[in-house]
Amino acid sequence: MKTLKSTLLLFLFVPLIKPAPPSQQDSRIIYDYGTDNFEESLFSRDYEDKSLDGKSIKEKETMIIIPDEKGFQLQKDESIKPLSPKKENDEMPTCLLCVCLSGSVYCEEVDIDAVPPLPKESAYLYARFNKIKKLTAKDFADIPNLRRLDFTGNLIEDIEDGTFSKLSLLEELTLAENQLLKLPVLPPKLTLFNAKYNKIKSRGIKANTFKKLNNLSFLYLDHNALESVPLNLPESLRVIHLQFNNITSITDDTFCKANDTSYIRDRIEEIRLEGNPIILGKHPNSFICLKRLPVGSYI
Repeated sequence: MKTLKSTLLLFLFVPLIKPAPPSQQDSRIIYDYGTDNFEESLFSRDYEDKSLDGKSIKEKETMIIIPDEKGFQLQKDESIKPLSPKKENDEMPTCLLCVCLSGSVYCEEVDIDAVPPLPKESAYLYARFNKIKKLTAKDFADIPNLRRLDFTGNLIEDIEDGTFSKLSLLEELTLAENQLLKLPVLPPKLTLFNAKYNKIKSRGIKANTFKKLNNLSFLYLDHNALESVPLNLPESLRVIHLQFNNITSITDDTFCKANDTSYIRDRIEEIRLEGNPIILGKHPNSFICLKRLPVGSYI
């Protein structure tokens, strides 16, 4: 009798018991237990573990819950791909190594052994006092706006043919204090060429190297191994430095025109020939077209 009463009381109280509502902490993950095949459930979580330019970036990762025989597996949803950060400058490595400022690139004393990739808008490159041994045509193939190149104090021994062929705007080229034995073909609009303190001999300069450089005003070839003054120097020259070479002779046509006594070369302001084994006083007719006598030994 007592057992029957206990059973009746149990049936009366069971309907009054309700399942507790899900807590907020578990509200993100939802499982459907009402079917034999569980539906794939999605949930997302936020995390901060990447930075760009010092700023923390919050990313949202989407995960998929996949049922299997042993339980549940979490798998990242590969269909949602995060956006890759935008590259601000393809030449940034060069501009980190060097200093890039308003079309000028300063790569001085950074121990580079080749010309670095340059921004296409570059107009001036200063690559002084490095370890560059060779200049090639590829170095400047895509940089047509260059106006000034300075490679003072490197180890340059060789310059490929055509290295400067596409630099139609180049006005100043400095190759001082290197190991050059000969000169390359020079761009046509040069106003200044400086190759002092090299090992250049006269046979390393072709007869027409300077002939068509009608804008060339400043020529510095001092402290080399020249045996003679280069031929066909343009009329545009104002300053010619040839001191401390091995020049032993000059002719009446070196600076003037032997067949034209009325010819005056009035643009030349300075010619330096000191430090050469030549007595300038023995060649008086070589300077009659000049307004100023060259600097050098006359006795």
